[in-house]
Amino acid sequence: MFSLLRGLWDYFFRREEYYILIIGLHNAGKTTFLEQTKRLFISNYNGMPLEKITATVGLNIATVDIRSHRMILWDLGGQEDLQQLWDKYYGECHGVVYVVDSCDTENLITSKNVLIKAMKHQDLQEAPLLILANKQDRQDALPLTQLEATLDTNSATIGGRDCKIQRVSALQGEGVKEGIEWLFNRVNESSRRLPKLRDND
Repeated sequence: MFSLLRGLWDYFFRREEYYILIIGLHNAGKTTFLEQTKRLFISNYNGMPLEKITATVGLNIATVDIRSHRMILWDLGGQEDLQQLWDKYYGECHGVVYVVDSCDTENLITSKNVLIKAMKHQDLQEAPLLILANKQDRQDALPLTQLEATLDTNSATIGGRDCKIQRVSALQGEGVKEGIEWLFNRVNESSRRLPKLRDND
């Protein structure tokens, strides 16, 4: 009897989990994006003031529930020495958020090269990719068309994966919800890697 009840509990209350990587160069706005995501999708969440966010050394993690699913977001530090650790997470992830600083014209080519290197990794083959053109609230932000041209998000660069480039302001929260929902739909529809199953808690 216990096994039957346990089986029914697992069937009705388990959640499918998707692991999402948030990567990009240092100071692109990854942790601010993560904080805004938590504010949007976690009830009664009282986050840290956005102006007090500091550089990520290692990893920040957030768990958000979307409908009957759960997304585990890994925000990885973007400093050059920390980029060497990114591939340790590739094998588990279902989708990628790549954050670009729309105002940092000096490092835009570097950002492009880092993106291409990540997308060519065998463990990220066909993983849906959301590119966030961040800091679009600022006057010196490059327009989306120029960023698209520079990043060159064609099939040679990103392969056959689902890809979307979206203008956002992580600081203001603009475009954050739309981006997360697009990526959720892509990983939910993808057959690339089965979701993990966890009991609802």
